[in-house]
Amino acid sequence: MPARLDHTIVRSRDRFAAARFLTELIGAPEPKPFGPFASVPLEGGVTLDYLDDDAPRIVPQHLAFLVPEDEFDAILARIEERRLRYWADPYHHEPQRINHHHGGRGVYIDDPDGHSIEFITHTYVTD
Repeated sequence: MPARLDHTIVRSRDRFAAARFLTELIGAPEPKPFGPFASVPLEGGVTLDYLDDDAPRIVPQHLAFLVPEDEFDAILARIEERRLRYWADPYHHEPQRINHHHGGRGVYIDDPDGHSIEFITHTYVTD
């Protein structure tokens, strides 16, 4: 049986603020406390567990979410309503634009801790 991702820890300055940033964008329920974490359940039983970190610098991670076309529209609308900066590319060379890679659409946004969050409508993985 192949391995399946169960959860991952995302370090943050304020675990609930960081988790809410994501849940508000994706229209998900409020993050739940779980031990020292603010837990965000995702489809397939995977959770993102945000953890407070007082290190001088948080090492940024990249989190990519595959979403349906209509949900992409809703997420992009929430980003624009909040007047957040976004990019069509991970290098931040194409501000306030989306991409159309692999027959889908994609957008990158940075969360308050500098983690790069990507929303795509078509997976980059090919057979």
